[in-house]
Amino acid sequence: MLLKANAMTDKKNQFPQLFLRLALAVTMLSAVADRFGLWSKENSSWGNMESFKEYTRQLTYFLPEALSTVSAYAATLLEILFPLMLILGFKTKIAAYGSSILLLIFAISMTIASGPKAPLNYSVWVGSAAALLLAVQQHYSLSIDQLTKK
Repeated sequence: MLLKANAMTDKKNQFPQLFLRLALAVTMLSAVADRFGLWSKENSSWGNMESFKEYTRQLTYFLPEALSTVSAYAATLLEILFPLMLILGFKTKIAAYGSSILLLIFAISMTIASGPKAPLNYSVWVGSAAALLLAVQQHYSLSIDQLTKK
C-alpha cells in the first residue's frame, strides 16, 4: 500500500507550507514593528520599547527586573531572527521549533499573568501550534533548505 505524500510537502501543494511560513513570520515581525513604533497609535499595542518592557515586566512578575528586561530584548531578537529564517526558508526546522517554543512561552506567561483571554485574542496558542506543525515537516518547499539539500 502506498502512503499518501504529506500534503504540506507534496510538490502540488507547496503554497500551504509557504503561506504558513510567511504568515508566522509576518505576524511575529508585526509585533516587533509595534515595539519600534512603526505602527500608528490606533494600530499599536505598545508603540515603543519602553511600553513593551513594562508589559514584559507584567508577564514576568516572578523575575527580577533586570532579568525581565533581558527577556524583553531576547524575545525581540528572537522575534526578528526566527521570522527572517522562516521567510528565507533557512534552517526552517530550527526556526519553526524556536518560534513554536517562543510563542508557547508567551502563551503560558500571558495566561498565568493575565488570564486566558489575552493569548486567545492574539492567537498565540494557534501560532505556537502552527509553528510546531511546520517544524515537523520533512521537506521545506521554496526554501534555501531545499536548494542546499544534497
